Amino acid sequence: MARVAIIGFGLEGQSALAYWQQNGHDVTVCDADAGKQVPIGVHAQLGEHYLHNLGRFDIIVRSAGIMPRTILSQNPGLEGKITTVINEFLRVCPTKNVIGITGTKGKGTTSTLTMLMLQAAGKEVFLGGNIGVSPFDFLAQLTPDSWVVLELSSFQLIDLNSSPHIAACLMVVPEHLNWHADIDEYTGAKANLFRSQAADDIAIYYANSPVSHGIASHSPGKKISFYAPPGAFVQNSAIVIDNKEICKVDELKLLGAHNWQNACAAATITWQVTQAIDAIKHVLTTFTGLPHRLEFVRELDGVQYYDDSFGTTPETAIVAIEAFSQPKVVILGGSSKGASFDALAKTVIANNVHTAVVIGETAPAISAALQAEHFTNIVAGGQTMPEIVNAAHQHAQDGDIVLLSTGCASFGLFSDYKDRGNQFKQAVLDLQ
Repeated sequence: MARVAIIGFGLEGQSALAYWQQNGHDVTVCDADAGKQVPIGVHAQLGEHYLHNLGRFDIIVRSAGIMPRTILSQNPGLEGKITTVINEFLRVCPTKNVIGITGTKGKGTTSTLTMLMLQAAGKEVFLGGNIGVSPFDFLAQLTPDSWVVLELSSFQLIDLNSSPHIAACLMVVPEHLNWHADIDEYTGAKANLFRSQAADDIAIYYANSPVSHGIASHSPGKKISFYAPPGAFVQNSAIVIDNKEICKVDELKLLGAHNWQNACAAATITWQVTQAIDAIKHVLTTFTGLPHRLEFVRELDGVQYYDDSFGTTPETAIVAIEAFSQPKVVILGGSSKGASFDALAKTVIANNVHTAVVIGETAPAISAALQAEHFTNIVAGGQTMPEIVNAAHQHAQDGDIVLLSTGCASFGLFSDYKDRGNQFKQAVLDLQ
């Protein structure tokens, strides 16, 4: 029986507790929240000293949001004891049919598309990881013939010590630099998905991104690009792979040209498992997207409202704005990650945005970037979501799009992007 410390007791930590308890170990929950509710009979170390004296444990399970060096700063020399749910899952997983997908944005959509395509082709598939499902939750159901798709963030990858059979890297831009030391650490974390692959494994990367290519190049396995041959790419307004047309891009139910990348990525990944064109086409022409990703909320008085709260960087706001040709009111702002808003301001000018509703601590910086491009129709959104939505509603006209795509993290006014998106949807539904 090992002594196990679980650092961080969110959903991942709860899943870790169940797993290590089931395997007969003595588990202690460690969390910075002194008021965290822990199951009766489980040891706990809570509050500001939650990382104190971890050397007494045999295994330290790091939840994704806890940086390894945060643990090591108070417990030097314990590198060999630290593991994660993903590392442990890959160690004990009974199937070699594991697909790992990373990138800055598009991970959740591409992972979901891949799962659905493989399911449509008759495979037994499980989806987990950063998408919100711990792979421990389905571990007992896996057989050697099962397929597992894991959406993996840099938080999960920073200390990954093994790699899946198929690994894919999507578009990569600077992100989470308030957590990572620098961009090299961020891309280095993603490269861990590929480093431990074998020669007979497969590394897939976004053809238009030298960063994505560089990350995948750490793999000794077979390298395959997507958005350019030999993977799936767009040719003559159709998605094509191996000289075979899957579907026309105007048949996709996902909005925005950026989703062409996600569609091509998922098709390329699936193609390494099965060349079931009908299954791939069925998914691409029916899947409408995940919550808070260009999600249609309602139409009122000829105005359509869309929730893109999942987008938390200027780059994601740019692709969301570019997804619509109609006149737009765009809600921008939130908490700062230190990003520049210059490119976002240029996109606002070039893409039929007539009003920008600015919110949060980045409102002054976004306003300054817009004004530098001589865009002046800037409206203060207020401090609550009903105020923000009402401000957008007041400036929208018949035929407009109101788009929540803030280009910023949500913390401050909202607890996370889901809370922000849910509050937006509710406020839109409450409009009269």
